[in-house]
Amino acid sequence: MEYADESDDRRAATEPVVRPGSLLVSSTGLTEPSFRRTVVYVIEHNESGSLGVVLNRASATAVHTVLPQWGDLCARPRALFVGGPVKRDAALCLATLRTGAGIDGVEGLRRVHGRVVMVDLDSDPDQVGPLVEGVRVFAGYAGWSIGQLDGELDHDDWTLVSALPSDVIGPPRADLWAQVLRRQPLPLSLRATHPIDVERN
Repeated sequence: MEYADESDDRRAATEPVVRPGSLLVSSTGLTEPSFRRTVVYVIEHNESGSLGVVLNRASATAVHTVLPQWGDLCARPRALFVGGPVKRDAALCLATLRTGAGIDGVEGLRRVHGRVVMVDLDSDPDQVGPLVEGVRVFAGYAGWSIGQLDGELDHDDWTLVSALPSDVIGPPRADLWAQVLRRQPLPLSLRATHPIDVERN
């Protein structure tokens, strides 16, 4: 009789699984402009495919110029972020809830994971405001058809890690890509020191 190797079971148990609330950190070899040195927050991952938004691509457009009612609730910088290459003419909004805030019975909020929620931009900002630390509005999103993201992970285009609620509304001018890598265990954290432009070094 053959026995399964227990080490295989341990590896399988610790293998990261894509789920809402995961972060996809682009590999240093992923040079496509839309995703180079990006961090993608996964909003949906199911039998239909995967959907997320790039967290670290601020545009030059201020939110208050396109959605004035939401401008004051936006975390700084109060800019429209480029969420990805798909449907850039559509807006999508995420928010980080205040610790202990409940959303039962609040229209326009849908929990993604933990304290991160999706906000319906047609809802009332005055109702949402007291519940959140800040919101982030994205133009477009990143999408993968069924099995496509799994293939890219197998190809090591992305590193899968867990998000913190603060990642969604991170401070201005922070290098989120390096920041997320730096808090991972060795040797992954060493990747944060990878130069932005290899040709200049």
